[in-house]
Amino acid sequence: MAEAPTITVTALCLLDGDGRLLLVRKRGTTMFMQPGGKPEPGETPAETGVRELFEELGLSVRPEDLSLLGSWEGPAANEADTRLVATVFLCPLATGPLTAGPVPAAEIEELAWLDLGDAAGRPDIAPLLTGYVVPLLLGDPGPVGSRAAS
Repeated sequence: MAEAPTITVTALCLLDGDGRLLLVRKRGTTMFMQPGGKPEPGETPAETGVRELFEELGLSVRPEDLSLLGSWEGPAANEADTRLVATVFLCPLATGPLTAGPVPAAEIEELAWLDLGDAAGRPDIAPLLTGYVVPLLLGDPGPVGSRAAS
């Protein structure tokens, strides 16, 4: 039996002043997920996150602004029979004179703010969020399917 294809991504956690998590939905998909994406050749996970955040939402941060939360492996949200390997960072919500806030761009069709306590009942949220990110942000040190970043 062939091994499932694997996608490697960086995912970013941006929380607003009320502790809600910013989610995005890509054009042509039904699942909400974190901003982020696949690395370009030679990029570190943090560099990928910075580039993707700017491309997808018009927000500018620096790699050193990101705080590593960990890495996770599990099912991909929008690709059947595909594994996801994600490096997850906490990212400041960049605002300022040139940044009024996140604006959907590139392949992003919709933004949403998730109250972390409401995640369990949502069927439209990516497995990375329900299995790893939300439990971690709510203080669970060992979410199902997680592995520590090395």
